[in-house]
Amino acid sequence: MSDMNWSLRESHSFDRNTIAEIRRAAQTGLYRIRGFGAKRQIPTLDDLVFLGASMSRYPLEGYRERCDTSVTLGARYASKPIQLKIPITIAGMSFGSLSANAKEALGRGASEVGTSTTTGDGGMTPEERGHSTQLIYQYLPSRYGMNPDDLRKADAIEIVVGQGAKPGGGGMLLGQKITERVAEMRTLPEGIDQRSACRHPDWTGPDDLAIKILELREITKWEKPIYIKCGAARPYYDTALAVKAGADVVVMDGMQGGTAATQDVFIEHVGLPTLAAIPLAVQALKDLDMHRKVQLIVGGGIRSGADVAKALALGADAVSIGTAALIALGDNDPAFEEDYKKLGTRAGFWEDYQDGSDPAGITTQNPELAKRLDPVKAGRRLANYLRVLTLETQTLARANGKSHVHNMEPEDLAALSVEAAAMAGVPLAGTSWIPGQS
Repeated sequence: MSDMNWSLRESHSFDRNTIAEIRRAAQTGLYRIRGFGAKRQIPTLDDLVFLGASMSRYPLEGYRERCDTSVTLGARYASKPIQLKIPITIAGMSFGSLSANAKEALGRGASEVGTSTTTGDGGMTPEERGHSTQLIYQYLPSRYGMNPDDLRKADAIEIVVGQGAKPGGGGMLLGQKITERVAEMRTLPEGIDQRSACRHPDWTGPDDLAIKILELREITKWEKPIYIKCGAARPYYDTALAVKAGADVVVMDGMQGGTAATQDVFIEHVGLPTLAAIPLAVQALKDLDMHRKVQLIVGGGIRSGADVAKALALGADAVSIGTAALIALGDNDPAFEEDYKKLGTRAGFWEDYQDGSDPAGITTQNPELAKRLDPVKAGRRLANYLRVLTLETQTLARANGKSHVHNMEPEDLAALSVEAAAMAGVPLAGTSWIPGQS
């Protein structure tokens, strides 16, 4: 290698992206806010592989042997648990963050394949409730848009304690997205930045939360399942405390989870990878003899049927998708390449969900942009994507000889790195060694 080529190597600590961020911070004096998820390389579910069936295991024939995908959520206390046809749900994304057309499209797509969608912060819209056969109502620290009538209209209630992209941080909706309708729903001034609280105003721990859960059960006549959603901070203890407080379902969101708007430093440096969070949450449920009795939904960077199948094999009952669902609707679509270029970016790289300028009409409150999203067509795309995820999950389950997706187990997996083996609690490929276990 010549001296000239050697001098063109980037510094590992100060690569061009790091230098650009230092310059931006120095010029503006502001921390960076953006959407999407983590960009740094961290261990993911890609670091696991299925072993499949050969001589020692017997696979199932995909064309004539059934592999069930149904999931029941919330039967611990609720008289009307959620019945899903597939183990994939739509995560909470608010009206305000998303356009009304996008919320309608999510409801349409989820309903077409027999799964649920979730409100997000800011309350329930008629568009989403009207097109969602099963709608989960998120109950957040902000209480924006919350009223008992909407709680009763929902099919389940999800108490949000944390989110994967920002454990320990509150929500954010910048003023350019606080339109008259959004402001009215949230009882906020129009056009002013909304920074949600990072903790609930009326409880400070699991004992108080148990009282809050009882209050919500009374409001909804003990019909609705109560979920508790946590960012993956301390998954073992958070799961155990959620069960102690009376949750029917625990939602655990890994750090690869996306967001519409938060500090870049949160997205990249807070929380555990989804791969590391699942086994800890499952272990807490097993130690309490609650595995499969209290259901576990896992979110954060789920993209393919392989991700779904691996999460289920590690012990989850279902997964949730957010960013992937928006991409299925049309987020970052190359059809709007010229518009993305005008915003100084490219299709596939656009991440400024917070500024309301989405050319695809999804993460915006601009009525002219929102018109670009046809909720019927977008919902159909989402339904197609969910079908593909389900078929891929079934294919992998059958390849491991399983007649229900919940029958997959850690024994069906191997890890491709020492780190992944230690996090997932499965052997390093080609060995019987699980790092950290005797």
